[in-house]
Amino acid sequence: MAPLATPPARGGPLVVQPLRKRHCAGCRRGPLALLVVEGGVPWCLDCVDLGHLVFLSRGDSALTRRAREESALSAVVVRFERRRSRYERQGVLVEEAGLARAEERCLADAEARRRRRARDAVRRAAEDVRFTEAFAAEIRRLFPGCPEARARAVAAHASVRGSGRVGRSAAGRALSEGAVVSAVAASVRHVDTPYDQLLMSGVPRHEARRRISVGVEGVLREWREGWVRTEMREEVEADVRATAEAG
Repeated sequence: MAPLATPPARGGPLVVQPLRKRHCAGCRRGPLALLVVEGGVPWCLDCVDLGHLVFLSRGDSALTRRAREESALSAVVVRFERRRSRYERQGVLVEEAGLARAEERCLADAEARRRRRARDAVRRAAEDVRFTEAFAAEIRRLFPGCPEARARAVAAHASVRGSGRVGRSAAGRALSEGAVVSAVAASVRHVDTPYDQLLMSGVPRHEARRRISVGVEGVLREWREGWVRTEMREEVEADVRATAEAG
């Protein structure tokens, strides 16, 4: 059996949800739904003295935190996410009695936590509106020729909380020029070029980007230089008005 990659442990045992069928190196049971990697080989929970723990999936942070507080022994459960090339947390293993005590604590203050979540949701929504407006304003500053509705649409798409898009990266939150340009270029790629059709027809992503790169740069250049045409148009309109008034 090829050695398993071992994710870094942080405070206590680490348990893995394997992507492939694995059998315990000790008792040979399997395939294992959960395992612990020791010495590059898989071990079942019973063989590493974790078989008495129960699984609590992620999603309720208060219950998870309290269940770990109430358990003398607990373990974090992770699974490797191929697309992101990293281990991601799936939940925890805790003692059954500890989970029961944690559930009682959560029931006791459920209403207070519900009200706090509601207040936090309102605060985050207001923050998101302000950030999206600031992102759109930065787009218009860098690309004065970009239509206002388009700038707002790009900003709204790029800044969705929890999306992992460029607007939510550290650079995006800082409104760095690189992040803003990247968001606008992504929009142009999908909306103003046949990029999506190329991908659907089987063209590899890098080749598709190469084919539409000139078109993307053309739109970006036009939007960057938009202030020049706007200024010239305003001058022409002013001359027409002046001529009409003089006549």
